[in-house]
Amino acid sequence: MMTTLTSRAALAAVLIAGFASAAHAQDKKAAPAAKPAAAAAAPADAAKQSAWVKLCEKATQVAKDKDGKEAKTEKNICLTHHERLDGNSGMVIVSAALREVEGSDKKQFMVMVPLGMALPPGLKAAVYTKDMWEKAAKNEKIDEAKLKPVDLKFSLCHAGGCTAEIEATLDLINSMKTGGGLMVLALNAAAQPIGFPVPLDGFDKAFVGPPVDNQKYFEARQDLMKRIRELQVERYEKFKAEQLKNLPPPPTGQAAPATAAAPAPGKK
Repeated sequence: MMTTLTSRAALAAVLIAGFASAAHAQDKKAAPAAKPAAAAAAPADAAKQSAWVKLCEKATQVAKDKDGKEAKTEKNICLTHHERLDGNSGMVIVSAALREVEGSDKKQFMVMVPLGMALPPGLKAAVYTKDMWEKAAKNEKIDEAKLKPVDLKFSLCHAGGCTAEIEATLDLINSMKTGGGLMVLALNAAAQPIGFPVPLDGFDKAFVGPPVDNQKYFEARQDLMKRIRELQVERYEKFKAEQLKNLPPPPTGQAAPATAAAPAPGKK
């Protein structure tokens, strides 16, 4: 779902399922949320690389009419989303999105986190005001009583992570438009809370504005993945060179092992 896509048909499938990929990377990893303030300490750096993007695509939906016959309709599906990537691996650390379907008044709020989180508890997400977000970034105490956390239940897991969702109320959407950041909390397999900060700067503009050009978006995505792969190769080659430097020298008076001679060709 969150991997590189190469066709418009693939985009439609992603929009229907809930998530697509963003064209910016960030190598800051989510920190354990032992304390609310400490959990939100990462937003300061995260906000610098915020990347809310709106993608839209026409998708064919099949439903049965009152007579039980299949009826196909083409609807516009839009996804306004933000994601953080690990700059070393290209894997998604956290992704948040609002999904809209043409003709429907309901919108879905979805969050994807990496595999390894406990599924039964689901996720909790709370919108911080800009003032609270700034305080959290400085590790200052905030009034948690003013937060309005929402509970999201997991609906799908795949190789890229697990997605939890909830219907997006008007109150939630408006708070995201004016908020400073979104804090997502999950429990890992050891029942330890993990915080995933998501900056909200740029969300309002992306949500109410026109969608980006799909072709240019995916070209940027492919370029990003290419750069990440090149960096991985560079790091691996550097690692090998360092390992060779650390190899012990051959014993004194003993020559380095020679390459074995090739066997003589057999007689015909």
